[in-house]
Amino acid sequence: MTTENSTMPTKYDPQSIESGRYEWWLQGKYFEAQPESGKEPYTIVIPPPNVTGKLHLGHAWDTTLQDILIRMKRMQGYDALWLPGMDHAGIATQAKVEEKLRAAGKTRYDLGREKFLEETWKWKEEYASHIRAQWAKLGLALDYSRERFTLDEGLSRAVREVFVKLYEKGLIYRGEYIINWDPATKTAISDIEVIHKDVQGAFYHMRYPLADGTGSIEIATTRPETMLGDTAVAVHPEDERYKHLIGKTVKLPIVGREIPIVADDYVDMEFGSGAVKITPAHDPNDFEIGNRHNLPRVLVMNEDGSMNQLAGNYEGMDRFECRKQIVKDLQDMGVLFKIEEHLHAVGHSERSGAVVEPYLSTQWFVKMGPLAKEAIDLQHGEGKVNFVPERFEKTYLNWMENLHDWCISRQLWWGHRIPAWYHKETGEVYVGHEAPADIENWNQDNDVLDTWFSSALWPFSTMGWPDAENEEFKRYYPTDTLVTGYDIIYFWVSRMIFQGIEFTGQRPFKDVLIHGLVRAEDGRKMSKSLGNGVDPMDVIDQYGADALRYFLATGSSPGQDLRFSTEKVEAIWNFANKIWNASRFALMNMDGMTYEEIDLSGEKSVADAWILTRLNETIEQVTKLADKYEFGEVGRALYNFIWDDFCDWYIEMAKLPLYGDNEAAKKMTRSVLAYVLDNTMRLLHPLMPFITEEIWQNLPHEGESITTAAWPVVDTSLTDTDKASAMKLLVDLIHAVRNIRAEVNTPMSKKVSLYIASKEQAIVDVLESNRNYIERFCNPETLEIGIGISTPGKSMSAVITGAELFLPLEGLINIEEEIERLAKELAKWDSEVKRVQGKLSNERFISKAPEAVVAEERAKEKDYLEKKAAVERRIEELKEM
Repeated sequence: MTTENSTMPTKYDPQSIESGRYEWWLQGKYFEAQPESGKEPYTIVIPPPNVTGKLHLGHAWDTTLQDILIRMKRMQGYDALWLPGMDHAGIATQAKVEEKLRAAGKTRYDLGREKFLEETWKWKEEYASHIRAQWAKLGLALDYSRERFTLDEGLSRAVREVFVKLYEKGLIYRGEYIINWDPATKTAISDIEVIHKDVQGAFYHMRYPLADGTGSIEIATTRPETMLGDTAVAVHPEDERYKHLIGKTVKLPIVGREIPIVADDYVDMEFGSGAVKITPAHDPNDFEIGNRHNLPRVLVMNEDGSMNQLAGNYEGMDRFECRKQIVKDLQDMGVLFKIEEHLHAVGHSERSGAVVEPYLSTQWFVKMGPLAKEAIDLQHGEGKVNFVPERFEKTYLNWMENLHDWCISRQLWWGHRIPAWYHKETGEVYVGHEAPADIENWNQDNDVLDTWFSSALWPFSTMGWPDAENEEFKRYYPTDTLVTGYDIIYFWVSRMIFQGIEFTGQRPFKDVLIHGLVRAEDGRKMSKSLGNGVDPMDVIDQYGADALRYFLATGSSPGQDLRFSTEKVEAIWNFANKIWNASRFALMNMDGMTYEEIDLSGEKSVADAWILTRLNETIEQVTKLADKYEFGEVGRALYNFIWDDFCDWYIEMAKLPLYGDNEAAKKMTRSVLAYVLDNTMRLLHPLMPFITEEIWQNLPHEGESITTAAWPVVDTSLTDTDKASAMKLLVDLIHAVRNIRAEVNTPMSKKVSLYIASKEQAIVDVLESNRNYIERFCNPETLEIGIGISTPGKSMSAVITGAELFLPLEGLINIEEEIERLAKELAKWDSEVKRVQGKLSNERFISKAPEAVVAEERAKEKDYLEKKAAVERRIEELKEM
């Protein structure tokens, strides 16, 4: 096969080459899994984005890493499935839809539950299409034929199955407990949805009078408004200060009710006064103390954070307004005697930003002990989940070992409605997959499940589970790699693991690749409030998807944060432009070559053999690094090979035969160009899919699309270490000549005689056989190469491995300055000699390092000593002039 079209545009324009390509891939069904292929499966499920709007740079980074993996594995011959989907995002989506309704002067209660859900489904469809458009712009190789949504029927069935099974095992229960309450969204939230921020508050010191009038007891609180719900004061049973008060009562200020003084080991005698107020309905620790002492629970707030009827005269006030008023009233009464400023961590809702209220409420919970134990035990066996980097396994285990029961009910309408019904007359609770047959006698629970409850089932619910015999489930589960940020190890990764073990008996994924957060260039977190966010779609509009993807993939190592840099994205655009121009040059000189005409069996120049050897080395290096998820190193290896080796050296050297008269050399060069470019585009394709497909279609190639082309493999028959070494010698020589010319401002266009002296005939032979390259790239007036040749007196010189070179520069050189330059070079080689000799004199290094490593250091010592001696000789020669 030849090419898609005969010529490439002269200018690299990412918008032009990216336009329409994604649709072409989809029409060709290149991204669809092939369960009937017989190939080994490789599976990734996308972390489902919320259907609440735009994808941000973090999504772009996360999905780019997945896309690299899936494209590479498909090219390596796997039946690669990357399953797309989206999350219904209960709180976030409902908040967006309610905001839209408020703008129209309505509330969800005006619509009713059914109509409100209809509106929310319309929102979902609109924003799902936006997300798919963004995926397309990034070039994600997703199998849309298997796209899922956390509220679709199949996943809803899985959610009901899990809820019912856990309930039947006693691992889901309903009870009245202190939970995290978000007054803004009026719903419970889990511990990990609470963000703690340091807030300047105060300790309010009060004296509660003893009911018998014999004195008072001092307590302090940061939330004085909750004292209206106090039902006891607690002291430590061993505290000598208060032993005589245990069993007595105090009169609660403002409210007037008598509450007992109880003894409890929870109290810290050393903290504050050693006495604490107990508010069982508004504090989790107080709740436990209340249970131990059978204390009443007095809830003094409404769900919106305002004070209720049990707050007496404060009813209807916002909790923080109540705080101000109650402080004033207590001061007026003489009860509050000191206010002490105090910086403390206050929980805020991750979703709404509201201050979270510990709140007594009847909710549904998952009992975490048994599930966590299974997940922890998994990590001690062969079938464990592998965290990359490994240090995040400790983060995960620390979390799993300290879990509280998980509150899973949410006071929302959008989500998986809890499959529990309450009998209208008897109050009996029924939990099942379907509603009771006599539904007219039952009311379903109004709450929905925490969004993370359904997300935790994502790896297997998307594959047809609970039908364990489903062919897709049997073939593609467990999945191979999960890619996600370290910020949701607790939210999501941990829950997928324990639910996967509980319901499938297997880990849900083999590897978890953890990346960090995308930060602004100054290292700060991107946020709307700081105004430093970057829309990935805007970056693509300016620089193209390939430049953004390459930057995201290669800008940090696994687990580390990434600082966004427009300058670096622009540098990668320049890299893509370099690739484009090099490819255009190659294609213009291929003379219509077809794939079948590529022939590497003939005589190769030193440049041909070297670039083929370097290609083999790059294939091996890139493949190994990618298998270890070291995409930053993959990028560096590809950049060095493409920019330095191929573009800067081979392309320039290829011009000699291409513009010469030797037809055999010309044909070989064309074959090498075609072969190297083909393999290079395939290596680069997972990182830069658009430009590589465009160039590959113009190259002589085999197959319909680069997406399904084979991943490059090392062809050892094309490795020639002797010619590669010879090329290295030439490169060092040309570099040295260019550096000398630059030092004395002698342009390359000016001819200058060049003398190359060596003590080894083999070196002389290599240089003589490649005179054409030396003449082309050093531009000598005369060129003399040999052993013991007569070298000019006044000249600039340099030492390379195996040879010395001299450029007579009479009238241009200052001998004193040249001696000074050589003295610096001598110091460099002296430092290198000391370093390597220090290593070789270290007995621990000699005894523990592999033989090959020791041998390499000894070779360096020999090389450095020779270079040092040559510089010393040259200094002496100049001094004698």
